[in-house]
Amino acid sequence: MSGLIRVLVVDDDARFASNMVKLLEAYGLLADTVNSGEEAVKRLGRDAYDVVLLDMRLPGLTGTATLERLTQAGVEARIIVVTGHASPDDAAEFLRLGAFDYLLKPCKTEKLLAVIRRAHGGKTGATVG
Repeated sequence: MSGLIRVLVVDDDARFASNMVKLLEAYGLLADTVNSGEEAVKRLGRDAYDVVLLDMRLPGLTGTATLERLTQAGVEARIIVVTGHASPDDAAEFLRLGAFDYLLKPCKTEKLLAVIRRAHGGKTGATVG
């Protein structure tokens, strides 16, 4: 795969989001963060990203509603749900709504990077976990 992978981290926990950006950048990815679903919709409406790491528990526009809006808007970025509060039923619903994959917090760095790279490479098939 050529070029740098651009990742948008969408999480209302500013410290978590900032740490995630630092981690991704340490592995050679370009990363930015927004702290709400509304900000994510606006940012993805004007800037191109390859991958979005989307938390499901967001104030205002929920993660699920954000996922639906981004999918309906035809955003080309692959969306990976990253949440600490979910169930197998939630995972199936997120994937049905257009998520590329679904990861539980905390997630091992190696797994996160592998899913991001797989999403960027265009391969399909969620690992759910």
